[in-house]
Amino acid sequence: MRILVIGGSGLIGASVVAVLREHGHDATTVARTARDGVAHRLDVESASVDDLRRLLAGHDGVVYATRTDEQRPLPKPIYPTFRRDNVDPVVRLCTAARREGLTRGVVMGSYYTYFDRLHPQWRLAERHTYIRCRLEQAREGRAAAGPDLPVAVLELPFVFGRAGDRLPNWAGPLDRWARSRTPLVAPTGGTAATSARSVAEIAVDALERASGADIPVADVNLTWTDMLTRIAEAVGRRRRVARLPAAAARAALCLGGAAQALGGKESGINPTYLADLLLADLFIEPTTGRPLDPALRETFAAP
Repeated sequence: MRILVIGGSGLIGASVVAVLREHGHDATTVARTARDGVAHRLDVESASVDDLRRLLAGHDGVVYATRTDEQRPLPKPIYPTFRRDNVDPVVRLCTAARREGLTRGVVMGSYYTYFDRLHPQWRLAERHTYIRCRLEQAREGRAAAGPDLPVAVLELPFVFGRAGDRLPNWAGPLDRWARSRTPLVAPTGGTAATSARSVAEIAVDALERASGADIPVADVNLTWTDMLTRIAEAVGRRRRVARLPAAAARAALCLGGAAQALGGKESGINPTYLADLLLADLFIEPTTGRPLDPALRETFAAP
């Protein structure tokens, strides 16, 4: 196969490129900024269908591996911005891919869409703009692709690993916290977690099978206490993680939501309702069972 990887210089995109080539496939990389190994420089958020068709010509499939920071506060209303960044580029990409006759695609999504299916009573799309746009991204992208271009959506949790100098965007603050003298505290609840390598292997398998499924991805499920404990061990500062009372977590997040509202801003994950997610067990079953520790050590390697 010949596959175009958009976001090919990022943590996940670079991992997908590596696994594609290990499997004997050709991979063409596209990124917003020029870097070693990037074949084409393109801002996919502003690229037209015709721009994308020129890149897609001669390829069998496409991987969309770019992301938006859902936590960054923006001036209200944020829905048009999140739609422009998350939904519209995928719709144009799938339209271009269909017109070029591509036969398979993968979009890197979020595990929040998995929980939206699992727990409709949580009203995630109604409460969180980011989740609403992730759902629209999958639905409208597939509609644009049509029946002859199956598009798999990988529903990703916390992804650990490193690709050159590229790390998860949340790794820096956690690294500094774990290395500091500040006490480590965690509430109840937890999250699924995976490695960039696992994501890449699952993505390549989906491409090879021309899958059009929603694919929740997890290597392990971790409580927040377990995650912080492992991060502290990875940075060489093993220590006890204290329990943060649920009421304190809720109060802090509600205050953050109120402060955002007073400043006329919003974030993709609404702080007012974030505690409901933070204190839940955001676990995916089944897990792959692949070990996470190697990717965790890569993420928090000594500087």
